[in-house]
Amino acid sequence: MRSFRGVMAGSLVIEAIVVGLALPVVGTLGDGIASGQAWTVGAIAVALILCCGFLRRPWVSWAVLALQVALIGFVVWLPAVAVIGVLFLAIWLWLFWLRRDVARRKAEGRLPSQQQG
Repeated sequence: MRSFRGVMAGSLVIEAIVVGLALPVVGTLGDGIASGQAWTVGAIAVALILCCGFLRRPWVSWAVLALQVALIGFVVWLPAVAVIGVLFLAIWLWLFWLRRDVARRKAEGRLPSQQQG
C-alpha cells in the first residue's frame, strides 16, 4: 500500500497549499490576518503537512477526517473555507474507498500484477 501513501501525501500537500492560499481570503473577508480565524486556518495547514510524516500510522486517517471537519466548521464564519473542507472531504472519502477496494482485490488475488501472464 506504499502507492496509496504517496497519493495521500500528495493530496495532503496540495490541500495544505490550498488552505494556505485561503489565508488572504481570511484577511479580506474575515476578521483579519492576525485574528483567531487566520491562526486556526494556518494551524490546519501545518497539521496537514505534519500528517504526511505519519501516514504509516493507522490513526492518521481519523486525523485527516477531523481536519476536514474543522475546515467545514468554518461555514459559520467563512463559507469559502468551508467549501475547501467539503471539496477535500469528498476527495478523502474517495481515496479511502479506493484504498479499501485495492486491499480487497489484493486479498482476492484479482490485481493485474497478481495475474499469471
